[in-house]
Amino acid sequence: MADTHETISCPACGKTMKKVFIPNLGINIDICTEGCGGIFFDNREFKQFDEQNESIDMITKELENKEFIPVDENQVRICPACGAKMVKNSTRAEGDVIVDDCYSCGGKFLDHGELEKIRKEFRTEKDRAGDAVRYLYSKVGKEIAAASNPYASERVAGNMQWKKHSPIYNLFTKIMGL
Repeated sequence: MADTHETISCPACGKTMKKVFIPNLGINIDICTEGCGGIFFDNREFKQFDEQNESIDMITKELENKEFIPVDENQVRICPACGAKMVKNSTRAEGDVIVDDCYSCGGKFLDHGELEKIRKEFRTEKDRAGDAVRYLYSKVGKEIAAASNPYASERVAGNMQWKKHSPIYNLFTKIMGL
C-alpha cells in the first residue's frame, strides 16, 4: 500500500496524527504528537528507520520536550490506513518490544519509545536475521535432531518395537503429539 496522504487517527489513543514529511526519502511518517507519541509507518517505511545508521532526527525532533498520555499497549489496535485488525509481534526472537503489524496493508505502529529500543537491538538487518536463525536452531534444531533418530520407537499392541522411520515422519509425529 502506498503512503497515506489523508490525515489518520492514532490506533492507540484516537488523536489525530501529524504528517511529518521526510524529504530525503519522499515519504510521510504519521506521528501522534498530541496524544500518546506513537508512530505509524505505512508499508515498507519502517525499513528506512530501523537500523542504527539510518537517521531518525526528524522523528525525534517532533517528539522531544512533549508529555504523552499513557495507553494500554495490550489493547487491540485497528490499522488507521485500511481498517484491519493489527497483530502484535515481537521484534526479535526473545525480545520484549512488541509492535502492532497490519497483515492487510503492511502498516506498522510503534508505541512511544519503541523505535529507539528496536534500533538498539541490532546494528543491521543482517544481525537481526542472524538472531532469528540462532533462535530457530536452538529451539527447533534440537527437536529435528531428536526426531531424525532412524530407530525411533513406536508402541504397537502394548509391545515396544523398533521401527526405522524417516526424519520427516519422526518430526511430524513429534509436532503432532502422536
